Amino acid sequence: MTAPLWTGLVLLCLLPSTVQSSIAFTSIGHGNVPAALCAATASNLLGMLLTPLLAGLFLSAHGGFSIEAVGDIGEQLLLPFAAGQLSRPLIGAWAQRSRKLLGLVDRGSILLVVYTAFSEGVSRGLWHQLGLSDLGTLLAVDAVLLAAVLAITTFGSRLLGFSRADEVTIVFCGSKKSLASGLPMATVLLAGQSVGLIVLPLMLFHQIQLMVCAWLAKRYARAEDSLPAGEAVGAD
Repeated sequence: MTAPLWTGLVLLCLLPSTVQSSIAFTSIGHGNVPAALCAATASNLLGMLLTPLLAGLFLSAHGGFSIEAVGDIGEQLLLPFAAGQLSRPLIGAWAQRSRKLLGLVDRGSILLVVYTAFSEGVSRGLWHQLGLSDLGTLLAVDAVLLAAVLAITTFGSRLLGFSRADEVTIVFCGSKKSLASGLPMATVLLAGQSVGLIVLPLMLFHQIQLMVCAWLAKRYARAEDSLPAGEAVGAD
């Protein structure tokens, strides 16, 4: 694969987890939802600091990385998060009543970020640089990466003696990668490079993880429904 695709794969591995889908799939799989909320939120908050530092360690040799971009990431991701938390006492009740509207705004903003990054790639000749064989190879690498992480989180949680509910949480929070955080980070950290190609591994991985984790969450739910009452997921 080309250098931008390898850069994108490395960046993919350094990104934090999702919040909404991690919690949603944990809930569907009858996992520990409060733990999923804490884990996914902590991953995003820590990722705002750790992802730029790790990117500086692993991607600085590729050029285009600037540690000063940490401030820009804080401005784009951490500042809105902090503002939302601080304003919760004032607008929390309204936000609960307007969940449908806010959900549309939330998904719409992510769609615009994806559209912007992908459009930039197309304008720079993305499909002239990427053949069908390259796309197939990238899909296979993303699939193997997801399978490896799912196996590590599944069997690792069992070896460490976690309950089934915690296993579900670890699997879904530990295997996800955030598209909402990843695209702005890629744009800031790797400014001047072919961002359209760099974020392609993340966009493909995001779709694969949604399909696989949806199936896996239903599988966890069916497995728990088939257990005797005393062996439910929430039991230690």
